[in-house]
Amino acid sequence: EITAFLRISRSSYEYWRARLSRPDKYAALRGRVRELFEEGGRNWGYRTIWARLRREGRRASEKVVRRLMREEGLEVVYNRRRRRGWSSYEGEVSAAPPNLVARDFSAAAPDELWVTDVTEFRVPAGKVYLSAVVDCYDGRPAGWRIGPRPTASLANGSLLDALAARREGARTVVHSDRGGHYRWPGWIAICGEHGLARSMSAKGCSPDNAACEGFFGRLKNEFFHYRDWEGVSLAEFSERLDAYLRYYCSGRIKRSLGWLSPDEYRRSEGWAA
Repeated sequence: EITAFLRISRSSYEYWRARLSRPDKYAALRGRVRELFEEGGRNWGYRTIWARLRREGRRASEKVVRRLMREEGLEVVYNRRRRRGWSSYEGEVSAAPPNLVARDFSAAAPDELWVTDVTEFRVPAGKVYLSAVVDCYDGRPAGWRIGPRPTASLANGSLLDALAARREGARTVVHSDRGGHYRWPGWIAICGEHGLARSMSAKGCSPDNAACEGFFGRLKNEFFHYRDWEGVSLAEFSERLDAYLRYYCSGRIKRSLGWLSPDEYRRSEGWAA
């Protein structure tokens, strides 16, 4: 009667009944997948979970990990809403240097090409701004400053932090958009003093600084969006953001780096990190 009602054969019914009664051979793996998903702040997709399992010596195919995550309802949800963001453009306050990058963000060694920008975070307690300098060699943030206002000292400070760790003898291009921070005398003086070649995007052309825009996009997807920041002070938010950026350097593994973090990748390539 059951098989007739379900319109399946008796053999199919017996096959699936036997399978359902078997113990779950992925029980241990399933549990670890859930743990890793939570450890990653519910931001790691199946490929990253698979890579982290391999680092632990656990063998499973990407297909199995993806199926287990689907069965457990472990879904990464990124915020795709778009709104007009904050802009640092203040007009043509000084002559713009040429675009030396031309959207080629590849670099053969650390500290050859840096990209930089300032981004805004809006939380219930107010606004926080991040100025970051990103190394195109491996996507590692080379320097950053966090503050309540997008001041010149914020941008200058992030550049000075990057310079403090720059390898000796490096010839560095620093690329930015046309924001006022990168056209004021302080920024220009720092670049001149340390032998940095300045490069700038075309006016209003975000693809010209796509490497930095992409960095901010990943950061906000993984750290900021779909988080409840109610009751979090600006000081606490800044501390959490700083901790995430340190994790980005040493703990966040990337497929493009052979599933290593930027610091691990540099060590594997013979660069001190």
